[in-house]
Amino acid sequence: MTALAISNVVLWLVVIALSVALLAVIRQLGVLHERIAPVGALMLAKGLKVGELAPTIAAEDLDGRAITVGAVRSDGRATLVVFVSPTCPVCKTLLPALKSSLAAERDWLDIILASDGEAGSQRDFVTAQRLNAFPYIVSAPLGISYQVSRLPFAVLIDAEGVLRARGIVNSREHLESLFEAKRLGFASIQDYFEAAMQNQAA
Repeated sequence: MTALAISNVVLWLVVIALSVALLAVIRQLGVLHERIAPVGALMLAKGLKVGELAPTIAAEDLDGRAITVGAVRSDGRATLVVFVSPTCPVCKTLLPALKSSLAAERDWLDIILASDGEAGSQRDFVTAQRLNAFPYIVSAPLGISYQVSRLPFAVLIDAEGVLRARGIVNSREHLESLFEAKRLGFASIQDYFEAAMQNQAA
């Protein structure tokens, strides 16, 4: 009985020690999470420069409505153009975030979806994914003008026709980083944190 009692005590001591160690690891993970800067939309080295006038491209959406992307707007609203494709799995995972952004940012932002290819498959995509609330442009020249090389890709254009943010948007965080970058006046969230670190170092 004495050996059994001793083994039970030792076992409980080991369990308590492991619990304390686990709590310490969880706390350290929380500290690391706070220190890691949020990841913004993935900027490409090549392409249009943020802060320059965006290309002005006249097009029509699938419903035949004329839309001019990049034009100066008298209503003061910004435009987010998100390039997607029916064959892009990541694009489909991003759609719920786009739908919620359409509602959450409606006071200042219009969201346009853009693609290229055969119009019939694009219409099927719009129907299957319930994207009727978005203007949907099928235009190869639009993607070429905005130098889209990977999907999903987004460009944010202000009311003056100036490109304010751009990048590959693989997640809700990437998408929202474009809005935050515009609010902060930087090309990307990465640029903002880089500037903040330089100011701290100075």
